Amino acid sequence: MTNDLVFKNAQVVLRDEIVHGNILIRAGKIADISTGSVTVGEDLDGDYVLPGVVELHTDHVEYHMRPRPGVEWEPMSAVLAHDAQMAAAGATTVLDAVRLGSEPRARETTTAAARRLMGAIRGAREAGAFRADHAAHLRCEVSAEDCFDVFAELVDEPNVLLVSLMDHTPGQRQFEDVDQFRKYFVGKGMVPESEVETYIEELLREADRHTEANRNRISQSALQQGIAVATHDDATAAHVDEAVQLGVSISEFPTSVAAAEAAVQNGLYVVMGAPNIVRGGSQSGNVAAHELLDRGLLHILSSDYVPASPLQAVFQLVDEGSITLSEGTELVSTNPAKAVGLEDRGQIAVGKRADLIRVREIQVGDRDMSSAKQSMPVVRAVFREGMRVA
Repeated sequence: MTNDLVFKNAQVVLRDEIVHGNILIRAGKIADISTGSVTVGEDLDGDYVLPGVVELHTDHVEYHMRPRPGVEWEPMSAVLAHDAQMAAAGATTVLDAVRLGSEPRARETTTAAARRLMGAIRGAREAGAFRADHAAHLRCEVSAEDCFDVFAELVDEPNVLLVSLMDHTPGQRQFEDVDQFRKYFVGKGMVPESEVETYIEELLREADRHTEANRNRISQSALQQGIAVATHDDATAAHVDEAVQLGVSISEFPTSVAAAEAAVQNGLYVVMGAPNIVRGGSQSGNVAAHELLDRGLLHILSSDYVPASPLQAVFQLVDEGSITLSEGTELVSTNPAKAVGLEDRGQIAVGKRADLIRVREIQVGDRDMSSAKQSMPVVRAVFREGMRVA
């Protein structure tokens, strides 16, 4: 008796082309890809079959952990709700962002949240409760006093696949313009306007004491364990040079063309947020992801804070003629898998994991026709290692 699964009558998105044909799945892997008609199998009615999205950077789980200010949700329930949303958006591999290191005024709260989140991810994996394949992305705020201690506590978890080095100190990287820092933290209600100047001075003192040591120790420890390391919000070529010296292989969300150019010249993967593509630019006023794509400086799109955005961005780019659909799968599946050493997935090819999504393209537009029609992907089914999970 065979457990083979066959998908037929599909538009199969391969690395270099789209073929109308069929996929044979055996023991959770792709066993054959054929063209023409077959008599057996599930008829996909001409829908696309793409490799599942490999998500390297999503902090969307935080919305489930804290659905409203001051409300802490039960961690297992939160990660399972997050998982369901990611899977429904086409993600078959998800690296959940776990923040380590905190501002002085939120030290105990942030550390406790990281421990709860890591425990919930571990528990759901062990129970086989996830739809997608989940791992952890440790986001390390290197300017924080407690960053390395919490990192050392959690990095030995077997599901840690990525470590990123962040520095949100006023005057650095994303907040190179200190006024942007004031606007963000006061606007979010994180610091009263009357206290923001004192708070900035507090952060600068802490960063001066801890940033360099934490950056060096964390990157060295991660690399020794075979974990990929990324820098976050590189703003200058000097930032990238520093990252290269540390052994970093990924540049997340560079804020300028110069930083992205330096990253590519040094062989780093460049990651940008898919919402940046969908919205037409950065919410922070930094470089637009589309500009980097046009210059050949973009390798990976992540969902960041909107689970559905990677596929939406890909179909939007295809619709406008910027890329092919095969090139789109490189951005959201193939390259992110390679960047963290997951060579068994990320493309539709014989021998790869059968992590697949069935997608139908529809045309949408405003009823009053104030906006042009555009392509929108609708995820109709999700398969992880050949098993339907959404």
